[in-house]
Amino acid sequence: MDTDIFEPERTPDSSCEVDLLHRIGAQVANGGTFHQTLASAVDFAVWLVGCDECIAYVRQGAELVPHLSKYSGDRTEEPPKLPIRRGYAATLAEDRQPVAVSRSAGSPTIKHFTAWSTNPGETFVSVPLLARSRLLGAINLRHRQPRPYSRREFKLLASLGHLLGPDILLSELEGENSQLQLQLETRKLVERGKGILQRDLGLTEEEAYVTLQRQSRQTRKPMKDVAQAIILSDKVRQNFLQVE
Repeated sequence: MDTDIFEPERTPDSSCEVDLLHRIGAQVANGGTFHQTLASAVDFAVWLVGCDECIAYVRQGAELVPHLSKYSGDRTEEPPKLPIRRGYAATLAEDRQPVAVSRSAGSPTIKHFTAWSTNPGETFVSVPLLARSRLLGAINLRHRQPRPYSRREFKLLASLGHLLGPDILLSELEGENSQLQLQLETRKLVERGKGILQRDLGLTEEEAYVTLQRQSRQTRKPMKDVAQAIILSDKVRQNFLQVE
């Protein structure tokens, strides 16, 4: 997880809010890296509410995992992972709106905006990152001293979550597509390697596959690499025979 230390700015200029959100939206639309977009979103959230700590989480399986953070002062503890089915993360997934979390006698109290106190305010707010009603991450904002939140700030933070959620989803889909392409490439290479072994050694398809597996174990290399080596060796031999 990337971490940055900052001195929070506590006097945001409202005239810049639309421009900053537009910049984040443009990064998403123009194919900026997910990390860059998330960093811009964290900067915006810190600028907007002047928090002392901002942690961006991204969903991995059934958990929200810390991905990027900014904080002022010293921090020695790693932010914890958040199970999606428990605590305030479950509320984010179900209600799909920012919540404030406070502790009273050790037990957390989760409040929606209509119940947020304005005097003295809140010390911890969590903003869901959503795509098609699915929780894909969160941005947590922590203040050392209670801070009241306006409805304008609530809406801006909620809009931020709606911008980032689809970007996380797109990043996931791109990763899945890359994995599928890698699997397809590996399958094609293995099939070609098997064909060469069948032709040259008189093996059955199953025997050729077992031979590739055995060579992969012995050399401690992926079957894709073993198959590539067989294909390259065959090309070299064919070229040599053509020259003769």
